[in-house]
Amino acid sequence: MEQGYEWAKTMNCAVTVCNAEGIILFMNEKAQKTFEKYGSLIGQNLFNCHAPTSQEKIKELLASGGSNAYTIEKGSVKKMIYQTAWFKDGKVAGLVELSMEIPPEMKHFIRS
Repeated sequence: MEQGYEWAKTMNCAVTVCNAEGIILFMNEKAQKTFEKYGSLIGQNLFNCHAPTSQEKIKELLASGGSNAYTIEKGSVKKMIYQTAWFKDGKVAGLVELSMEIPPEMKHFIRS
């Protein structure tokens, strides 16, 4: 494992990191387990794993340095997906994706 990712290795959410070309640099244990049927994806290009509409969103995030968030549901499991650019020397260096299981109903607090 590359140094610097120790904090994410055993988090209770899936963490995937790619570089600016879409090459997967890191997947924590939960992310690897999620996609284990495909074998090791580290070193693979994530564009090969996504539909054209998703590929366009990834390209947009890499170009803009922005973030994207949405929820998905598969079976009885609901997840929040958060994708955001990471930077090196002030330039977009790739993307980080966090995939977190969330309860069907979540509390929402408004703070002032």
